[in-house]
Amino acid sequence: MTPEAWAALATVFVLGAMSPGPSLAVVLRNTMVGGRRQGVMTGIGHGIGFGIYAFLAAAGIATALTLHESTETILKWGGIALLLWLGVNFLKASKGDPYESPGDDEHGPMGRAGFAQGFAIALLNPKILAWMMALYTPFIEADISIDTLFGMGLLGMAIDGTWYVTVATVLTRGDGVTKLRGQARRIDATMGVLMFVFAALIYNGVL
Repeated sequence: MTPEAWAALATVFVLGAMSPGPSLAVVLRNTMVGGRRQGVMTGIGHGIGFGIYAFLAAAGIATALTLHESTETILKWGGIALLLWLGVNFLKASKGDPYESPGDDEHGPMGRAGFAQGFAIALLNPKILAWMMALYTPFIEADISIDTLFGMGLLGMAIDGTWYVTVATVLTRGDGVTKLRGQARRIDATMGVLMFVFAALIYNGVL
């Protein structure tokens, strides 16, 4: 690939990461709940998941999807199921006790849970699949080398992970998270509704 092609691909990744959707909602919510550590871990998990997704797409997943409709169907319903699960959990949290304020250096299940959620939403987000199929496949050639495939995956991982880690870091500066926690229940309820809206849009083929 030429330098111009790499620059264009990087632009595609940047626009995809900045596009509002389920991934951003999960990062924002986890940052509010668990502070900087959980938000950053969610961003890292999402970046790694997206990098794997980018590698698989470059290796030929777009072609596989056109040849095997069941693959697209499985990903679609898997994404809907994940969004519904997140929606239910967000709505439950909106009726629970107020969130405590964990320190940035807190270790344990919250960081791992954030990482797992970020990783899962990246792999099962049909919006990313649609983005890949629409804008990513033109960069793939029949004789593409394995080094280029890995390069595409690493580029996607770096850009996506950097964006979401930056979002989590900026939110935890000053009293940003404290203000968010003041609206914790309202935000949880909103996020829960958004998850159901995203699921409905995906079911109807809008996303």
